[in-house]
Amino acid sequence: MKRVLTAIVLIPLVLLAVFRAPAPLFIALVAVVALMATREFVDLVKGYGVTPFRMPTFVLVTLMFLALLIRSLEPQTPTLAVESIFYIVFTTAALGAFVLLTIGMARRDLATAYPAASASFFALGYCGIPLLLLANIRQQWAGAFLILYLFLVVWTGDTAAYYVGRAIGKHKLAPRVSPGKSIEGAIASFLASIAIGIIVFHNARAISEFLMRIHILDQWQGYLASPPSTLQIAILSGTLNIVAQLGDLVESLLKRGAGVKDSGSLLPGHGGVLDRIDALLFAAPVLWFYAALRVLA
Repeated sequence: MKRVLTAIVLIPLVLLAVFRAPAPLFIALVAVVALMATREFVDLVKGYGVTPFRMPTFVLVTLMFLALLIRSLEPQTPTLAVESIFYIVFTTAALGAFVLLTIGMARRDLATAYPAASASFFALGYCGIPLLLLANIRQQWAGAFLILYLFLVVWTGDTAAYYVGRAIGKHKLAPRVSPGKSIEGAIASFLASIAIGIIVFHNARAISEFLMRIHILDQWQGYLASPPSTLQIAILSGTLNIVAQLGDLVESLLKRGAGVKDSGSLLPGHGGVLDRIDALLFAAPVLWFYAALRVLA
């Protein structure tokens, strides 16, 4: 019951933010989620005997989103929005490890400096950058529609895997990592994601126009162009599903290795923030590349 009630409250709020929040506010909201996920990850890896640089990690994640937020205050096109991400991510990747290792020189036990810097740097790539890319999708043409599509593909696949797995799942998918997942559930998830992806894109104009009529969606955030071919939609939706399932398994791996059941207890019936967004952390970058290639083509 807690799981259902939490979903009933959260899903409308999330969709309202995607559709109606101005770009700076949306980036700020995603930044809050990124910081909560980063906090859970930093606490999680302590189960491996590693104590990351907690505050420097939070500061670096914040600076990434702050840079994107500042850029969003300036007049820009989707092309400039994509270019902003390249600069932010490249700077973080190029300098983050060196900054963290420099901070490590202040540690009393120098043997812990490298593991701590490695864990903190991994947090940037695992929690920070994927959500930064999700926020940037919203700044691109039809960005709100694409995020809606992403959510539906991931959520539908997750739901199909859960119910089909419980009903007929007999063959374990990854018993050492996540004993509850089955091959039957994974196949159902894959097919369900492709089906919902095709339905959403083939009705993209109707969905967009309806949301515009009720003043939930702005025109440039709707998908009014001709949809890609059915094959292209199927490939994109199937790819998003595969990486989403991998994201779920990777988080299960992290939790099992750390000896914990959930990444946190913030969301009743759902565990922590990481437990809810683990699939999105892998799927959002894939959709970002798809959207960015369209913009730069």
